[in-house]
Amino acid sequence: MIYIVMKKLFFTGLLTTITSFLLAQDIDKIINATEVERVEKTLSSDDMKGRKVFTPDIDKAADFIAGEFKQTGLSLLKGLTSYKQSFELLKPTLISIEGKLGDAPVSEQNAVVITSKESVEVTENTGYEVGSISQQDMFFDKANGYIQSGKNMIVLVDTSLSRGFSRLPFFRRQVTPNQATVVFILSSEKPKTFSIHSTYSFARLNAANVVGVLPGKTKPNEYVIFSGHYDHLGFGKPVNGDSLYNGANDDAAGTTAVIMLAKYFKTLKNNNRTLIFVAFTAEEIGGYGSQYFSKQLDPASVKAMFNIEMIGTESKWGRNSAYITGYEKTDMSKILDKNLEGSAFKFYPDPYTAEKLFYRSDNATLARKGVPAHTISTSKMDDEPNYHKPSDEISTLDMANMAEIIKAIAISSKTIVSGKDTPSRVKPEAY
Repeated sequence: MIYIVMKKLFFTGLLTTITSFLLAQDIDKIINATEVERVEKTLSSDDMKGRKVFTPDIDKAADFIAGEFKQTGLSLLKGLTSYKQSFELLKPTLISIEGKLGDAPVSEQNAVVITSKESVEVTENTGYEVGSISQQDMFFDKANGYIQSGKNMIVLVDTSLSRGFSRLPFFRRQVTPNQATVVFILSSEKPKTFSIHSTYSFARLNAANVVGVLPGKTKPNEYVIFSGHYDHLGFGKPVNGDSLYNGANDDAAGTTAVIMLAKYFKTLKNNNRTLIFVAFTAEEIGGYGSQYFSKQLDPASVKAMFNIEMIGTESKWGRNSAYITGYEKTDMSKILDKNLEGSAFKFYPDPYTAEKLFYRSDNATLARKGVPAHTISTSKMDDEPNYHKPSDEISTLDMANMAEIIKAIAISSKTIVSGKDTPSRVKPEAY
């Protein structure tokens, strides 16, 4: 009996070893520097002209990504007839803003209205919820949180923050068709009486995420998302005679990772949870692609999100390393670390906490709804010489290190993909 048991254990162990070896061979065959370079080179080429949103150039990039998803054999997201998830944005033009804040006249110096309505009238009796932004807050993170809350709001901005207040019109360069009305007032206290009337005209703009799905075998209604954004800045201010912002690291690198991961998991064919691979658009102008995508899902069904942003350069710890934003907000990092035991790769906590990166990328919408949605990056936020510059080209990236990072994401996510492990939820932010 002991002999039989030992023999069974031996063959079980041997089978596990052989399986692990074969999987290692598979991952190296699928995710390697040569294949990473092929995809990265296409997305960041001069031919893509910087992939600026609302241009034919980003459409070309979307077609390439959709072609990769099709070749991989991914399914379409439910409700779609192609890999493109199209949606509409509105481009407002302010016609007028007028009224009173107490005795002071209303102007863009003391009131900014973010809305999708052609005409808005707001008074102290309108019934809007009241929020505030103080010196202790990260200004744009807090402002964006109010805008994405879906609530009609009056937000009081401390008068000491007039510099940040003057930049709030950035948020109304584009709005969603169903955008709730958020009125920012530069005032340390809510005026006892006020009346603000604004009027707008709107142009309609079309954009599209690119989404592919690998249905789960035993838990098809539980989702794990792998994402990155594929838009960049297009042409801009020339630097040393170069005005084309290729966006090789930001974020063709993340999109390349998504494509590689889709090919890998499709080859394995052992995901119990449904995997969604998505390349977001419009991240550079406010994260509109991920906001639209996220609102089409039930957050409770999303068990984890791996958002991948700028992994083309070495992290501050060197090769075979990356950091996770919001590291301490869930136990997802512990799961990833466990699955990487024995490897040379290591994930670190985000070292740039003052930058509030957790809520500044495409994971933010779902993270605010409690999903363990984290961004993985290597970008040195205190010293990334090519960030948002024409010099962000493929020649500045390390293809071999990128391949190792992508493989680490694949391996570290395996028990989440299989349904064995489920990360804890993020405590939702209140706005």
